[in-house]
Amino acid sequence: MSPPPSFVLGVDLDGVCGDHTQAFRAIVARELGVPESTLGPQQSWTFEEWGLDGERFLAIHRMAVLEDRMFLTMPPMPGVSDALWRLSDAGVWIRLITHRLYANWGHAVAVADTVAWLDEHAIPYRDLCFLGQKPHVEADAYIDDAPHNIEALRGTGSPVIVFDQPYNRELDGPRAHDWLEVEDIVRAMMAEQGHPVQEQMPIGTDPARLRRAAR
Repeated sequence: MSPPPSFVLGVDLDGVCGDHTQAFRAIVARELGVPESTLGPQQSWTFEEWGLDGERFLAIHRMAVLEDRMFLTMPPMPGVSDALWRLSDAGVWIRLITHRLYANWGHAVAVADTVAWLDEHAIPYRDLCFLGQKPHVEADAYIDDAPHNIEALRGTGSPVIVFDQPYNRELDGPRAHDWLEVEDIVRAMMAEQGHPVQEQMPIGTDPARLRRAAR
């Protein structure tokens, strides 16, 4: 494999590329026997506002991953595929970083469903890393929604874009409210660091990109 180009972007999945809250809401509502409309925006990392303690959250989330196959059916964030393709064309090495291997004996399902979901929604990437300690993965900049990840990465001096969610509003920017804003911020970071921004390439023959263009 050829070495990565000069600008590597570490990209989180849940809450950034995929709408984790929307997918999980339907499953929690079913398990609690309440209408989805009674479960408001996610305000905390482990959904205490939905009446879940730590143990109940882990139990329902495990079921969501292994039985409901949430990582396979989660809706993508609007515009994520197009924005990441344009960034890839501009010379960004996309390194996906996610902590999805926390359900014991469920790693095969989590990994397989993640890869299938990425293919289904035509998400471009060069690397896919499954780990919780994100500062251990080298990148020139990161995009994340989790406050603890953002603080840990910034603690190492790494630039991090906050993908806006109700549970991270206390954090300083740069902040992106959607994928168009992510794209603008990343391009500005590249220019500031002196990295060339390549012109967008034609669709070409990449199978995932052809599938996306045909939709």
